[in-house]
Order: sequence, then structure tokens, then C-alpha cells
Amino acid sequence: MFKRITQVFSLSIYLILTSCATVTQITDGMSQSILTPSSTEINSALKEALEQATGISTERLHLKDGYLSNLDVKILFPPEAKQIESTLRSLGLGSMVDQVIVSVNRAAEDAAIEAKPIFESAIKQMSIQDVKNILLGENNAATQYFAKTTSDSLTAKFSPIIETSLKKVDATKYWEDATTRYNKVPFVKKVNTDLTGYVTQKAIDGLFIEIAKEELKIREQVTARKSALLQKVFGYAEKERK
Repeated sequence: MFKRITQVFSLSIYLILTSCATVTQITDGMSQSILTPSSTEINSALKEALEQATGISTERLHLKDGYLSNLDVKILFPPEAKQIESTLRSLGLGSMVDQVIVSVNRAAEDAAIEAKPIFESAIKQMSIQDVKNILLGENNAATQYFAKTTSDSLTAKFSPIIETSLKKVDATKYWEDATTRYNKVPFVKKVNTDLTGYVTQKAIDGLFIEIAKEELKIREQVTARKSALLQKVFGYAEKERK
């Protein structure tokens, strides 16, 4: 009789432990399911993050002094024209040089906001594979994607705006005055830099620099993830990339 009771007791303990293990497995499975985002969630979250990053970047650079006061993107004299700057400053014409620098940065600020719809279009055209590659890629994977897919469109859009803005803020005049004065200096190599092309490229480079900053924030800072979906998907990405 005692042996029978012992057997029943042992069986009960076994069933209880087995049930607990099963419950634990089910719970773990449910937890894993909750933590692992679906393809739809990944797609939505990444596109939300990119809209956030590009929106903040373009709007910030469009503000007055958006380029001029940001040392990471401030547009200075072209490398091949640095001698112009130093020569003119040595001749007491520093104010002319400063006018050129201010005016080219104002032109870039004018154009910056026009990048927003171009980035929005590129985001909409992303494939699921593009999204996954960016999410689990390098810290600037999205910025690299934009550089590859939007540079030509940005150049075509920016160039006429930059040209108009350069004329509006008299940058073209200041540049012509500066280069004319410089080219009159004896024994110097004459300079005729394509100012519109140079400023257009630097304006676009500045956009990508700022987007890379925002992309890194979202990847590394929980506080930069403005929604529960962003927190879930980028939290998952952090674990997957380790």
C-alpha cells in the first residue's frame, strides 16, 4: 500500500514538473514572439525612422545659419580657391571673403528643404530587402543608401535653386569680384571655379552628414526612438547586430 502511494506521489510530482516546463516553454515562446518584430513591423519602423531622420536634417539645415553656424557642414572656399582667400585677406579684403562665405551658405540653406520630398520618394521605393539590409547594416547604412539612390536627383533639384540663391544673395557678384581681384595679383595662377557646382555638391554632402548623425542617434539612443514600434524594432536590431 505504501509503495502504491509512493508511486502515485512520484507520478504527480513528475506531471507537475512536466507541466511547469511546458508552461515555461510556451511562455518563452510567446515572449520571443513578442520581442521579435514581423517583416511588416520592421518595414514600417525603418521607414518611420528614416522619415524622422531626413525630416529633422532638412528642416534644421534650412533654418538661417543652418549651414553657416554648423562647423560640420559649413561651406568654405573651394580647396583650389583657398589661395584666393588668403591672398585677399592679406590685402585687407577680408570682408569681401566673408561675404562670399556667408552668401554661399545662405544659398545652401535655401535649397535644403527641397531635399525632403526626394528623400520621401526614395523611402517609399525601398524594398523589404533594402529595409532589412539597412536595419542590420552599418551605423550609416541608411545614409549610404540615400547617397546611392538620391544624389543625382538632389543635384538636379539643387543646382537651379543654388544658382538662383547665389544670385539673390549676390554670391555670384561677390565671387566674381573676389576672383577678379585675385586674378589681378601678379604671378598668381588664375582661378575660375564653378561656384554653383561646388556649392551644390557641398550642400548635398552636408545633408548626408546631418542624416548620418540622426541615423546614429536612433540606432544608439533609446530616447531618440519616438514610438513604441521604433523601440521594439531597433531594440531587436541591437541584439541581432551583437
